[in-house]
Amino acid sequence: MVKITGVTFTAGGKVYFFAPGKDKYEKGMGVVVDTARGLEYATVLIPYGEVEDDKIVAPLKPIVRIATARDKETVKRNTERKPEAMRLAQEKIDKHNLDMKLIDCDFAFDGAKVVFYYSAPHRVDFRELVKDLSSVFKMRIELRQLGIRDEIKMIGGIGACGRECCCATCMPDLKKVTIKMAKTQGLSLNPSKISGLCGRLMCCLSYENDYYSDAAKNVPKIGSEVITPEGKGTVVNINMLKMQVRVKIEDKKKDLITYHDYPVEQLKFKKTAKTEREDVEDDVGGELKEILD
Repeated sequence: MVKITGVTFTAGGKVYFFAPGKDKYEKGMGVVVDTARGLEYATVLIPYGEVEDDKIVAPLKPIVRIATARDKETVKRNTERKPEAMRLAQEKIDKHNLDMKLIDCDFAFDGAKVVFYYSAPHRVDFRELVKDLSSVFKMRIELRQLGIRDEIKMIGGIGACGRECCCATCMPDLKKVTIKMAKTQGLSLNPSKISGLCGRLMCCLSYENDYYSDAAKNVPKIGSEVITPEGKGTVVNINMLKMQVRVKIEDKKKDLITYHDYPVEQLKFKKTAKTEREDVEDDVGGELKEILD
């Protein structure tokens, strides 16, 4: 086990592990850490903890110090510079008539560079733009292209559920989501109903997928034949949360059709395990229809 302190660089962002220093840390405290990009300001999320050796990349970089009033003033000043920096950068983009959307910018803690984030439908030749920006800001300029999911993660927004997007608040890492997850949960496959602000499948589809995948193994398929206490019938609907099945029972003698809801344990049906080939076909089908990168 390795002793660590967990910090984040953005609200709701990924937690990174650093080697604790000699200071005493508290959750929410500002600290200065040593990263591959130099010194950076971060916020403590896990004051002290231990993780297994295989979950870290050794050696851990250290926490340099608890943030001082001067450090916090530097962060505040860099934040206040962003609106003007965005305005100037957009002017230069318009000047060069570049097909790119400026999303955000970030000044390095040590003031050595500024990073501009953008999205574009194709590759952009921004060499002249970098020269202009360098002459304006008098520091190193870095431009990073983001995908549509990363763009929404950075700028945030309100999802169909009425809450802020998961990727911008409670999801440090973007997860892979496939159309197969929507099928397993019995959701409508209408893209407008299962897509997020980014136009890709909603991240929350992955939250309950494990439960539905396990539950699907213990219920009959829609359209299959089952034996109920009232006789044979055909499955027309399944509620996997209640583990309840709606069955259509036909009485040909009386020319009567009735519908009944039964707990799964009251039904008799043949459980068919998927073959390896069927699993592969499902995955391939999901990939082809995937509303993802």
